[in-house]
Amino acid sequence: MMKHYFYLLVLILSLTACGSNDDNAPHRKPAGPNANANDTSLKKEYGRLEFPKLRGGAGNRVVIHSTNDDSVNYSVEWNDAKKSQRWSCYQMYKSNLVQKVSRYKSKTNQYPKDPQIPAEYAFDADPYWSSGYDHGHICPSEDRRSSFDANYQTFYMSNMQPQLNGFNAGVWLHMENAVREWAKKNNYKFCDTLYVCKGGTIDHPTNYTKTGKGLLVPKYFFMAVLRVKNGQYNAIGFWVEHNANNDSHLAKYAVSIKELEEKTGIDFFCNLPDAREKVIESTPVNYTLWDLK
Repeated sequence: MMKHYFYLLVLILSLTACGSNDDNAPHRKPAGPNANANDTSLKKEYGRLEFPKLRGGAGNRVVIHSTNDDSVNYSVEWNDAKKSQRWSCYQMYKSNLVQKVSRYKSKTNQYPKDPQIPAEYAFDADPYWSSGYDHGHICPSEDRRSSFDANYQTFYMSNMQPQLNGFNAGVWLHMENAVREWAKKNNYKFCDTLYVCKGGTIDHPTNYTKTGKGLLVPKYFFMAVLRVKNGQYNAIGFWVEHNANNDSHLAKYAVSIKELEEKTGIDFFCNLPDAREKVIESTPVNYTLWDLK
C-alpha cells in the first residue's frame, strides 16, 4: 500500500514540475489561438512571455543567457552588422530578485565580451571608453543579484547601450527603480511575475546617431512591462528621448503597448493568445495601478 502512495506522490510531483511553460515563473502561460507567436522549433525559450516578435533574417541573432542552475537570466536580440542590440528581455519575480551578491566589479574587465557573439560581429576594443557615453545596462545589474553568474552576465557588452550620464543616472534610473518597485510592491503581492522588454532604437537611421568609433547611439529608449497577478494581465510602456534628464515624474513617458509598438516597430508580448494580446495592448495606461504621477 505504501508503495502505491509513493508512486502516486512521484507522479504528482512530476506533473507539477512540468506544469510551467516559463521555467521558474510562478504561473502558467495562458492557452489560446496565436497566429503571431514566435517559432519555437529552434529554441523553446522563444515562446516565453517576455519575448517580443523576433526580427529574424540574416544578421539578427538571439542570445539566451542562463545561470548555472539552467534558469534563463535574460535574452538579447543582436544585430551583427550594426554590432548593437535591439532589446534585452527578462522576467522578475521573488526568487530571482533576492539579493545575495554584490554588484560585479573588476579592475581589468568590467564589461566582458559576450561569449555567444562571434568576434567578427563585436567590437575589438570597448568603444564606450572616451566616447562621452556611459555603459547603459538594459537588463539592470540591480535586478540580477541572486547569484554571481546572474549579475556578471548583465555586464556583457551585448547588454549595453550608450547613454549620456545625465540620462543613465537620471530618468532611466528612475524608470528602472519604478519597475523594480512594482515587482516587489506589497511584499511581492502586486504581481506574480513581471515580464520586461527594454532597449534603444537602432532599426532606422533616423532614430540613432553614430560615434567616431561606429558605436550606434539610440535617440530614444523604451520599456514594455507585462504584469501577471492571479491570471490577470496588465501592461504599460515607457518611451523617452535620449537626453540628459533627471525627471522622476514618469507619467508623461507612459504609453500603451499599442502606441509603443507603433513607435518602435516591435511586436511586444507576441506569445500571448491573440485575443488577450489585443486587449492588453490597446488598453490605455492605468496611472493609478502603476502609481504614476
